[in-house]
Amino acid sequence: MDLRDSPDEARFRTRLRTWLSENVPTEPEPAALAERWPHMREFQQRMYRGGWVALSYPREVGGQGLGLMEEAILSQELGRVNAPTMLPLGHLGRPLLSHGSEEQRRRYLPPLLASDEIWCQGFSEPQAGSDLAALRTRAVRDGGDWVISGQKVWTSYGVFADFCLLLARTDPEARRHRGISAFVVPLRSPGVTVRPIVLANGDEEFAEIYLDEVRVPDRNMIGAPTDGWRIAMDVISYERGAVDIGYLSKFERYFAELADVVRRSTPTPDRAVVRALGETAAGLEVLRMHCLRSLSERASGAAPGPETSIDKLLMTRVEQLLMATSLDLLTDAAEPGRREWFDRYLYGRAGSIYGGSAQIQRNILAERLLALPREPRV
Repeated sequence: MDLRDSPDEARFRTRLRTWLSENVPTEPEPAALAERWPHMREFQQRMYRGGWVALSYPREVGGQGLGLMEEAILSQELGRVNAPTMLPLGHLGRPLLSHGSEEQRRRYLPPLLASDEIWCQGFSEPQAGSDLAALRTRAVRDGGDWVISGQKVWTSYGVFADFCLLLARTDPEARRHRGISAFVVPLRSPGVTVRPIVLANGDEEFAEIYLDEVRVPDRNMIGAPTDGWRIAMDVISYERGAVDIGYLSKFERYFAELADVVRRSTPTPDRAVVRALGETAAGLEVLRMHCLRSLSERASGAAPGPETSIDKLLMTRVEQLLMATSLDLLTDAAEPGRREWFDRYLYGRAGSIYGGSAQIQRNILAERLLALPREPRV
């Protein structure tokens, strides 16, 4: 496999780097998420106006009509220059693109991609996190409406969102995976209550969403009444890749920062320090090569599938190894930036839970890729 950019990709990367050099904010972002959020949104809107958002989406819905490799290059370059965090819109727009009606695509996709309207993902529940098929939120048809009642939790950026891509059970008699539907729920609807969840690092990135007989019209259902599980798997497959969400380039930048701090503080590090940095660098390289393999497969026409669980497991392992190594090596509490590293460490601990726990990822690989039995044979 040729790992170099093609001539067209090289020109795209050069043009993107020029734009980023002129548009990435140079002032530090505010520490608190409530203050940081307007900066994140403004930068995303600036990127949209510059033609750098939704690169692989069709032009008629607000995209750029480009391809997978341009999306990957964008993620790499954003991580390289420490750009503001991108809002979670790319994977949330996918179900509208692949399962939504023409009316839904034209109504929702352009403002979603432009960050004029913010979306969140209403999947997890108190009793249905890793086991998503156990969800209890119900939607009951009433004339031309659906009446939704239930609770969602760990909803990323829920306190800032205008709409929620929400899963609800519409057929309680069907098998667990088959009775689920997907809806567009306006979060300003009567009966919706959104409460922030404060994380260990002080951010209110997550939220609980309570739905008390919330009415949405039938036209707000995405796809058919039995399409919910398939839609959820489409969303998750785009959410789990280290390249898709820019984590690989971010981790590479973090590692370079850590190595530089160690180099400046310890000109001749001992063997234990060198070994710790080497093991972390090796983990990063494994993740990088796996991401390139995944990109190669998708560039040849393969859609994301259960193999993205490998991406998620590797991404989690590398992040947690990198953050643990940083705390081991930055032992001086007065070391500049150590508090920031500690916040990164706390956030990284959640990597083995969010987006599907590590145990669930291994189950997916065992059952859907290796075809292992669910129960041991006797």
